[in-house]
Amino acid sequence: MSFFELAMLICFGVSWPISISKALRTKVVAGKSPVFMSIVIAGYAFGIIHKLLFSFDWVISMYILNLLMVSLDLILYFKYCDKDGCIRQ
Repeated sequence: MSFFELAMLICFGVSWPISISKALRTKVVAGKSPVFMSIVIAGYAFGIIHKLLFSFDWVISMYILNLLMVSLDLILYFKYCDKDGCIRQ
């Protein structure tokens, strides 16, 4: 486990609950990018695969938590996109 890897995951992980709570509270998703969120999800998935194959430790739970939060934010995007009138990318 690397301190820097853990710090990166914590820093990135702090932003997703804020984004999720704003979407739930306002039901506005304009300005969010489903393409960006999909790329971030892929990045976390690759991090999980690396942890499983080469460096398994408890930090994998941080990758999984972040992946789940970004996935929820992406689901909320598609749920509220029609109501918000946003343009699908």
